[in-house]
Amino acid sequence: MAKRTPPTHPRVQRQIEALSQRLRAARMRRSMTQEVMAERVGVSVPTIAKLENGDPSTSLATVLRALTVLGLAGDIDLIAAQDTLGRELQDNALRRTNAPPRTRTTPTPRPTPITQTPPAPTLLPTPSAPPKSPRPRKPKP
Repeated sequence: MAKRTPPTHPRVQRQIEALSQRLRAARMRRSMTQEVMAERVGVSVPTIAKLENGDPSTSLATVLRALTVLGLAGDIDLIAAQDTLGRELQDNALRRTNAPPRTRTTPTPRPTPITQTPPAPTLLPTPSAPPKSPRPRKPKP
């Protein structure tokens, strides 16, 4: 069963094709054939052809080994070195977590001032009536 390659976004496909053209130009500037390049990278000639034709199914390891063979290994370290979007997102997240606690938007009720009230009058015991006895209940029919 053939390996399936997921569809590639057109912008990404253009980037892959541009990289493949740059790799091919670098190989040709060094007067290197595809056979020699394939031998040094450790892949077959058709794989180098796929790489130079912008086939998105070519593995990243093959691309990195090709850059190393061409003497462009220093460029590998520049890939995604400046992650400005990621740093901005991280800084925004830190600002939210280090922010001072939010204040209430609704006014808090103020306590009523304490005023001195006169002491409550003491109640004298009143004579109580004798407790009533409960009424007898009628039996239910």
